[in-house]
Amino acid sequence: MFPSAAPTLLAVQDEVRAAFGWSLDDDFDSATALSEEMSTAAPYGVQAWAAQARDASLRDVAARCHAASRVVVVGAAAAEEDVRAAAAPNTVFVAADGAAGAVPDHLALVAVVSDLDGGVHLDNAAQRGVTVVLHAHGDNREAWASHLATWAAWANPPCLVLTHQVSEAIEGMHNPGGFTDGDRAVCLLRWLGVPDACLAFVGFTMDRVGAWSGTTDPARKLEKLTWMAEVLGRLGLTQQALPRDEK
Repeated sequence: MFPSAAPTLLAVQDEVRAAFGWSLDDDFDSATALSEEMSTAAPYGVQAWAAQARDASLRDVAARCHAASRVVVVGAAAAEEDVRAAAAPNTVFVAADGAAGAVPDHLALVAVVSDLDGGVHLDNAAQRGVTVVLHAHGDNREAWASHLATWAAWANPPCLVLTHQVSEAIEGMHNPGGFTDGDRAVCLLRWLGVPDACLAFVGFTMDRVGAWSGTTDPARKLEKLTWMAEVLGRLGLTQQALPRDEK
């Protein structure tokens, strides 16, 4: 349905693992475990999470983004007033994890890209029916198991798309490239074929930890933001995404 992500966007994942000393095997094990858990006709008892339904959810996200005049990607440093200012007719929003909390309910939030540290803001978005692009990596295996069990108990669990960060193909999952939730959201939109001219950015920064970031080590988070900027550079979107004084 969609082409493979650009090799340079996949290569950054190996570069990040090397930089931080993270394990490829851990990433692979988490992703394959999630794939197996979600391979039944009703994963966690939810028929809407079956592979065919997840494919339909991905197509819906793609269709809504392509139909929009503008797709605003909301990063962790977003202020709600800036998100409101970015709203315009036929505009939709894609949020990076907890940054969903910066998007008021009346705006069209079509997806939240998350490795599941967005806390209550992620849960609130899921409860309002936003599709969750759930990412598996070596450090969040317990988190995805816990979130899925919780969401499955809701009367209306959120629609899901599953992503991973290894080079191998994994059944029922996708790897659009990138590293942090923010740049991975941008990689997802590029992979879906959304034109760069339709993209706008709110809350992307390199010099501070955003208010919507999950619990984190600030120094380590700033290192991660350097890699976010690297991915944006490989996408050719630095000028669009980052404040002028950070480029």
